[in-house]
Amino acid sequence: MVTGSALKAKRIVEELKKCGITHVVWLPDTEARFMYDTLINEKDIKLVQVCREGETVAIAAGLYVGGKEPCVLIQNTGFLESGDSIRGLAIDIHLPLLIIIGYRGWKRVGNITDSAAIYIEPILDAWGIKHYLVETDADAHNISIAHKEAHETKRPVAVLIGREYQ
Repeated sequence: MVTGSALKAKRIVEELKKCGITHVVWLPDTEARFMYDTLINEKDIKLVQVCREGETVAIAAGLYVGGKEPCVLIQNTGFLESGDSIRGLAIDIHLPLLIIIGYRGWKRVGNITDSAAIYIEPILDAWGIKHYLVETDADAHNISIAHKEAHETKRPVAVLIGREYQ
């Protein structure tokens, strides 16, 4: 059983603002609809929508080189699709990138049958990408921890969103 309040998009945005995030690069998906509704109305953070998740890291890298502070928001399936740009840009050029990953198919209790959920953590581990789990508003501080670590290590750091936003 998960303790703490449900995860609200507003709380995620509060953490992003604390981190100084200027842009969220994202392909909106149905599971994160509430996050979209919150971000589209946010005046301090620009939402950059893409056609494919594989574009997110390259666009974030360009924003970073241009003096902005982007993060990427994608589903675990999109992370898998983005593998080459994550390897070639985020890892190889030492991009201090916060990657927020919707953990589709993950559940705290019971068997996980969705292969995207089964493989995301082992892939993050194999690539040396540290990751944190966020399930409730009480866990949202992990976003700031991950962002700080990304800058300290000059590497991408991931936050896995274990529950749908409210």
